[in-house]
Amino acid sequence: MSTKRRSYEAGHKRKYLVVIDETEECDRAVYWAAKRAGRTKSQLVMLRVIDTGEHNQQWLGVADIMKAEATEAANAAFDKFAARAKEIASITPDRVIRAGDPAEEIVKLIDEDADIGILVLAAGTAKEGPGPLVSSLTKTAGTFPIPVAIVPGHLSDEDIDASS
Repeated sequence: MSTKRRSYEAGHKRKYLVVIDETEECDRAVYWAAKRAGRTKSQLVMLRVIDTGEHNQQWLGVADIMKAEATEAANAAFDKFAARAKEIASITPDRVIRAGDPAEEIVKLIDEDADIGILVLAAGTAKEGPGPLVSSLTKTAGTFPIPVAIVPGHLSDEDIDASS
């Protein structure tokens, strides 16, 4: 299932993968990953997984509109976080938009890109738990193809600077 990691071979560069979503803590993952990528001369890949709304084929026109709106929102989020990464570490992240189940699309992208070496997520601070993606991925962490870094959502920029 898993592709051999190649980020340290000639012609390759290690990549940190960050999932971009609407959560408050997303900025914490971007900040940590950008800091690490800058310090290790690595690359940052931002992934946005959208729901295409194509669950009911009779509404294809609506699904197309929903997909276009989701893509527009994804690009706006990418613009925001790309500017943040540029400010933090003078790097320009790669951008990937996928449609489907977030956990499945993360694994597919990791399998397709042998340079991705670390998945970076941020844990939510709400009493409900760390968030659906972190909860979902920690259930399969023992079989995950690469290390997963989980950044606590409450850390400040200064806290992250001191630890990264």
